[in-house]
Amino acid sequence: MRKQLTRVFALLTLVSGTLYVAWRWGFSIYWEHWYIGVPLAIAETYALIDSFLFTVTIWRMKERGAAPPPDPEATVDVLITTYNEPVEMVATTAAAAERITFPHKTWILDDGNRPEMAAAAAELGVGYLTRHPSWQDMPRHAKAGNLNNALFQTEGEFLLILDADQIPEPEILDKTLGWFRDPLVALVQTPQFFTNVGDSDPLGSQAPLFYGPIQQGKDGWNAAFFCGSNALLRREALMQLGIVGYVHEVQVAVGDALKAADKIVSEAMRQERASAARGGGTGTGGHRRLLAALQSVRTAASEARRELAAGAAVAEVTYAFQSKVDAASRAVVEQDLATMRADLDAVARLPMHVDGSVGQLVVDDLALAQLGDIDWSPLGAIESVRALIKAVDVDRADEAQPVMPIATISVTEDMATCMRLHSLGWKSVYHHENLAFGLAPEDLGTMLTQRLRWAQGTIQVLLKENPLTKRGLTGGQRLMYFATMWSYLSGFAAVVFLAAPVCYLVLGIMPVKAYGLTFLMMFLPYVLLNQMTFFVVGYGVKTWRGHQYSLALFPLWIRACWTAFANVVLKRPLGFAVTPKTKQTVGGFPWRLIRWQLVAMAVLVVACVVGVVRLWTGAATSVIGTGVNVVWVAYDILVMSVLFAAARYRGPDDLHDVVEADKEKVA
Repeated sequence: MRKQLTRVFALLTLVSGTLYVAWRWGFSIYWEHWYIGVPLAIAETYALIDSFLFTVTIWRMKERGAAPPPDPEATVDVLITTYNEPVEMVATTAAAAERITFPHKTWILDDGNRPEMAAAAAELGVGYLTRHPSWQDMPRHAKAGNLNNALFQTEGEFLLILDADQIPEPEILDKTLGWFRDPLVALVQTPQFFTNVGDSDPLGSQAPLFYGPIQQGKDGWNAAFFCGSNALLRREALMQLGIVGYVHEVQVAVGDALKAADKIVSEAMRQERASAARGGGTGTGGHRRLLAALQSVRTAASEARRELAAGAAVAEVTYAFQSKVDAASRAVVEQDLATMRADLDAVARLPMHVDGSVGQLVVDDLALAQLGDIDWSPLGAIESVRALIKAVDVDRADEAQPVMPIATISVTEDMATCMRLHSLGWKSVYHHENLAFGLAPEDLGTMLTQRLRWAQGTIQVLLKENPLTKRGLTGGQRLMYFATMWSYLSGFAAVVFLAAPVCYLVLGIMPVKAYGLTFLMMFLPYVLLNQMTFFVVGYGVKTWRGHQYSLALFPLWIRACWTAFANVVLKRPLGFAVTPKTKQTVGGFPWRLIRWQLVAMAVLVVACVVGVVRLWTGAATSVIGTGVNVVWVAYDILVMSVLFAAARYRGPDDLHDVVEADKEKVA
């Protein structure tokens, strides 16, 4: 019943929203004030597309029951990733992992290579891994690199991945491994739930809408996400992904070499034509033969690139190309032999004389001039092409290991890895049951660091491997990945939504041509139905915090989009920030962290006062227009007011108290 009701309200929302946006573009943009009217219409269109993507997501919500019984012969490695988290915290997680009832091997993956962490692991009797020496002076790829390193030092058929603070329940494997009885399932993701978050959740950490209707909806499209922790992965799927990625990287390298070959040969042909125009070198027939040989190499390079793009095997393409280069090389060598004989004859005929002072033959100025006019063979160009292809780095010397199963293209390795798994035809499962309990950020600064990394990584994936064009994904999977990426563009729309009422209330600039009853008749049904949709889909789930932060963090979303763009397109460094597990903000109110939001709220308050005064004095004439914008401002301020509670929040307990509580839970 709930699913049907959700679909009804979602469809009504889309219909009313489409009518409203069509009316806005067709009849109500105030074109005299296009500089705010058009951006507002674009922002509203963005919001409608967002509603469409949300409707598609929840349309096929899958509520799974219990998993089948696990295969008793399955082998599992529990991998606990850590870098600089407190040793006591990691040890507590490892102790809890050891108490998992299904047979397994627990490993601490210490990217900080700390002796005290190694000692704690030895005391607990769990495995301890650090980076292999091959990673020395190589790109480390943060958590993705840590996991990739561990994949080649462990053997379990399945991997349970836990962050350093995630305390697993003893039955976590018993309740999830059974989903892997389907041989195509590569991932089982469970929710992330945090024990240090109160009911008010001022930092919006619990994300019940995502770890609920959204993940269940994505699961219905076989697009449930890997979220980095509290997840099980099939090693076979990861290794296949690594090998496919390795082959792709070699293909890219060969493609780049072929492009370089084309450039080299083109330059050699230009020089040969210039030589022919000057009338030097091998004569007209010789120049034609050399140009033909060079053109054959260039044609072979173009054909090889087309075959690679069509999916031909790299080995076959390179072998065929090298064979054609060899043939061209032999033809040029034969021509060069003839050229060298002619050159020797030319040298023999040079005017030379015996210099009595040194007792040897010398070449006079006329002979030097004649030597400078001789055009030598283009054999070097072809040999360079041959060397380029042979020099393709199949060992990937720029990386610590050739095969990287966990994706390294983004600071959010989980999304990129999962999308690649789906593109290869693997399945994912969202198991909606809290089976591990962790620690959320305990102050605003830590939360912003975490959210920034999530947003940056998501936009990186969008720019590098756009799901709308990625091969192998189904239509539903494309939309599910794109929906998450699209949501992080909301910062730009938020700026417009904040600016529009200010323009009207302060300056009398109307972005909308009608603020009367017509506007209310078109706008209110859309807004109310949209809220009802969220109420129904999230029945019993507190979704208000998520709505607040989607607007309140608009400067962060804009920064994430810009920095990710600068990293991917402009090649600027991005870095990887580990989310601290201890309080980072101490002392007074952290004004600096939310300065732009505070400025926006101050401007909104002033605009509201000015708008009321203008209406009172007769400078503004529309009561409905002023009223609508005052309500709009009040809503924006209410939404962003969460930042005051977030800025004062410091978590319910000290880390020691939380760890002690976790120890009691484990015991």
